Amino acid sequence: MATDSERLFPGKFFISSALEALETKTAMSKELSVRYLQRAGIAGVLIAIFYGAYFSTIATFGAISVGGTPLTGVGKFLGAMVFGWALVFIYFTKSELLTSNMMVAAIGVYYRRVRWTRALRMLALCLLGNFLGGLLLAALAKFSTLASGPVLIEMEHAVSIKLGYITAGPFGWSDLLVRAIFCNLMINVAMLLVYNGYIKDDLTKSLAMIMSVFIFAFLGLEHSVANTILFTIVGFKSGLDLGLAAANVAIALIGNFIGGGVLIGLYYAYVNDDTKFRR
Repeated sequence: MATDSERLFPGKFFISSALEALETKTAMSKELSVRYLQRAGIAGVLIAIFYGAYFSTIATFGAISVGGTPLTGVGKFLGAMVFGWALVFIYFTKSELLTSNMMVAAIGVYYRRVRWTRALRMLALCLLGNFLGGLLLAALAKFSTLASGPVLIEMEHAVSIKLGYITAGPFGWSDLLVRAIFCNLMINVAMLLVYNGYIKDDLTKSLAMIMSVFIFAFLGLEHSVANTILFTIVGFKSGLDLGLAAANVAIALIGNFIGGGVLIGLYYAYVNDDTKFRR
C-alpha cells in the first residue's frame, strides 16, 4: 500500500531517476570528460542523420504531385515522424543530448546535488560535443550529394525561416523564444514519461519520445542543437550569415532552458519536494 508521501508526491521516482542519471553525467563530465564529449558527439551525429532524413522526406514527397498539388504536407508529416526516432536512438545508445540534460541539471541544482557552476560545465561540454558531432557530419556531407539538389533547397528554406526570426525584430525574437520553450517542453515531457517508472516497456517509451519530437518538428518549434547542426550543414554548402545564426542559437538556448530546465525540471522538482511534509 502506498504511503501518504507516495500518494501526495507521485513523482518522487521520477526525481530519483533524474538524480541518478545526473550523478553519472556529472562524474563523466569531470573525470571522463573526453568520453563524455564522445557520448555527446554521437547525439550530434544522430541528430544530423535524422534531420537529414527529415528534409529528404519532405523533398521526396514535394517532387510528387497529385492533381497538380505537391505532396509537401505529406512529406513534412512523414519526415517529422522519421525525425522522432532521433531521440529514441539517443536514449538507447546512452548518448548525451543538451536539451534533455537541461532538465536533469536543473533538478540536481534544486536538490543541491550539484552546484550551478558544475551543472553549467556539464551542459557546456554537452553542447560542445553535440556541435562537434554535427560538425563531423556537416563536413562529410560537403563532400557528398546527401545535402544537395531538392534536399539542400529544403534546408536553405528552413534556414531562411529561422534567420528570419532574428531580422524580424522584437516580435520575431519573441516568436523564436516561445517556439524554443515549447520545443524543449515537449522533449522533456517525453523524458518525464521515460523516467517516472509508470511506463515499463520500451515500446511505449519509444512512442512517447517519437511523438514529442514529431510535434516539435511538425509545428516548426526551435531546437538549439538541431538548429546549430542545420546551420553548419548549410553553411558548408552554400554560406551563412554567422551573426544571425549565432543570435538564433542564443535565443533558442534560452528558450530551451526555460522549457526543459524551468517548466519541467525546476517545476517537477518543487512539486515533488516532500522535505517539509516529512518534518
